[in-house]
Amino acid sequence: MKLRSLFLSAIVALATTSLSWAEEPLELKLQTVKVTDNIYAIIGPTTNRDKENLGNNANFGLILTDEGAILIDSGGTYKGAEMLHHSIKSITDKPVKIVINSGGQDHRWMGNSYFKALGARLIASSAAVEDQNARSTDQLIGLGILVGDEGIEGTETVYADETFDEQMTLELGGEKIEIYHAGAAHTPGDAFIWVPSQQVVFSGDIIYVQRMLGVGSMSTSSSWLEVFDALAALEPKHIVPGHGPVTTLERATKETRGYLEYVRTAVSEFMENGGTMDAISEVDLSAYSYLENHETLNGRNAQQVYSELEWE
Repeated sequence: MKLRSLFLSAIVALATTSLSWAEEPLELKLQTVKVTDNIYAIIGPTTNRDKENLGNNANFGLILTDEGAILIDSGGTYKGAEMLHHSIKSITDKPVKIVINSGGQDHRWMGNSYFKALGARLIASSAAVEDQNARSTDQLIGLGILVGDEGIEGTETVYADETFDEQMTLELGGEKIEIYHAGAAHTPGDAFIWVPSQQVVFSGDIIYVQRMLGVGSMSTSSSWLEVFDALAALEPKHIVPGHGPVTTLERATKETRGYLEYVRTAVSEFMENGGTMDAISEVDLSAYSYLENHETLNGRNAQQVYSELEWE
């Protein structure tokens, strides 16, 4: 009950965040970016879920092959999946044959039922499915608050048909795809998707740029650093992050790994000097104040890291 209360409180707090996309037409909510000849990023807003984006406040990916398309993440609601499919159709008329859920957040999998009805295979790490199952009720409640009854209409929990523990390789239309679950990060089952022929990686919620990442009750900041390093070892040329524009490893290292290290170090030093949770606001985290949503997330991230470090 405590975690549910914290989850819903966070939703209400984030709902008050300024929504810079709120006045844009629906078709502009997702922006398509060509990464390579056959790979696209579909970029969602860096703000919160709302009635306009239908839960799609994240990035998605599309890999085109001779035998159909592979979609990275299915959208935050059933109608969000419809919106996502509209963007896909602006790129290609190829059918979506495979959907890979990169993690446990709602915008990674709550659109599964839409694409399953179209005949797509659904793939996720076993840890992601476990996390989705554990948090689905709270996610549906939260989505109902943010996107409204009309926005959530048709949304139901449909889990991946195929799961893996650590690594899975698949091939479609001559394109080889490698999926890795290297440990817990933003969520317990986060995975990254590697396209070796193009040196492109889809990071899911392992990487955030432009906007501040969130360390939540379902996150593990220490493991997150290790997962980032496993992804970085691939030396990708292009990174499609979970949030923010298509980026480089250099920027991802600064704004994701660097930020995590910064918060963990600052909070650790604060604790070593006798600092307590009720005084956590005294921790100086201003070095990353240029990131979007820092006013909402910075203090909350410090609190969560404090809770983690107490048990490390």
